[in-house]
Parts: sequence; structure tokens; C-alpha cells
Amino acid sequence: MFRFNDKQTFIDEQQCFSLIQNFSTLGRNFDDRKRNQIKLFDWEQSVLNIKSFKKPHLFNRFIYRFFRKSKARRSFEYAVYLLERGIGTPQPIAYYEELSAFLFGKSYYVSEHLKYQYLYSNLVQNENLPNRERILREFVHFCYKIHEAGIEFKDHTPGNTLITVDDSGNYHFYLVDLNRMSFPKQMSIKARMKNLSRLTPQREMVRVMAEEYALISNRDPEELFRILWKYTEDFQRGFRRKRKFKTTLKSLVGKSK
Repeated sequence: MFRFNDKQTFIDEQQCFSLIQNFSTLGRNFDDRKRNQIKLFDWEQSVLNIKSFKKPHLFNRFIYRFFRKSKARRSFEYAVYLLERGIGTPQPIAYYEELSAFLFGKSYYVSEHLKYQYLYSNLVQNENLPNRERILREFVHFCYKIHEAGIEFKDHTPGNTLITVDDSGNYHFYLVDLNRMSFPKQMSIKARMKNLSRLTPQREMVRVMAEEYALISNRDPEELFRILWKYTEDFQRGFRRKRKFKTTLKSLVGKSK
């Protein structure tokens, strides 16, 4: 199944489909992980980003064939949904699914490749980043807009927000890796804070985020800080526990060989 966004002007339908068909031999690697692979394709004055999702295991191949939308399809549809609500994400171009009579195969998501200056993770890693606090506070406004639109971005992690700077020095934010979202009609303040809890382990950054969110939403900044910091600590404890378990398991497997 191939679905194309004919409202975009980067590439025509036939050319886009040809790039997907030749994904294995064309393009240059941008991110090559065990699960998925991302390649960049230079096209006229633009760069296209094609993400190839790994083929699911057998049971999920059946589930995705008949009962569940693929990650590529969700990425495409959620990008359209975000842009319709004025929330930044790279322009969606197309998605493609390999289907047989009873099983789902691989899938591909094609989008504009943004030239960005920063990731949110750069704010976490570099305390001397120019205008760091300003960017962080403006990022909180971006998150508030997402929440007010009734969107819960479930992969709200440091690497999934791109930040660009225009010629006037204004910052713009874009979500990527979109296939996990939910759309509650309303999000409680606790749900909102929990949604921000995976972004940074740094207490001072959490305090700035809580303060700015409180200012926008007319809330008590200390209350929001307590809620957000609790969720942040809970996530960090779980993350460390999971990492320790994986390290121990890997060590045991290594000794058994």
C-alpha cells in the first residue's frame, strides 16, 4: 500500500515510489539502528528522509496486516494531524507498506529532512549552549501548545525534538519519531507533567520547565515542580534499574559462552 501527500511540492508520486523501491542501494545512511534504518536522499533543492521500519516478528506481521496501523502509516497520519494544528514536524510526503495476502512486511515513511541547529538533548548535554534558558522556556511553550491540543506524545525524549533558528534569531521546534501518540480530550496537570518527565534528569532544568509551565497555565510553580520532579525521579530510577538488569544479563550470557 502506497499513500502520497500530493499537497507537498518536494517530489512527485512516481519519483517518490522509485526511491522507496531502491532504498537498499540509493541514499546515504543517517541513522542505522538494529530496529530501523534512516537514509537521506538529495532531491533537487531538498533532502528527503526515508525511514525503513524493521519487519515485525511473525505474530505481529499478522496483527499489522489486519488489525493495527503500521508505524509508517501512523507516522504519516500523525504528522498531518500535527501540522493541521500548527504544531511543528517535518513535512510528511508518503508511506509505503509491503503486504501479502495474510502477512505484513516492511514499511517506509518519507518526510522532509529538516536542517536543524540543535536537538533538545543538546540543552541537557551542554550547559554553556548560547541562549540555553531562553530555548528551554520557549520549548515549554511548545509543549504546552501540544498538551492544549489534546495530544500526548509518548516518545517525548531528548532526541525527538529538533530545534531550528531562523534569520531573525527566533527558535522553532519540531517533533520527530511520531508513531506513538494518543489523543485524550483533556490532559490533567499530572498527565502533562508526567509527559515531560523523560526529558532531562537535571534538577535545575526541571525547575525552569515547571516555572515556565506554571506561568503559562496560571499554576503554582512549586506545585508543578514537585509533581514534575517526582515523575522525573521515578523515570530515572526505572531507567537505571532497567540498564543494570540488561548489564547483568549481558554479563551472565557472556560467562555462559
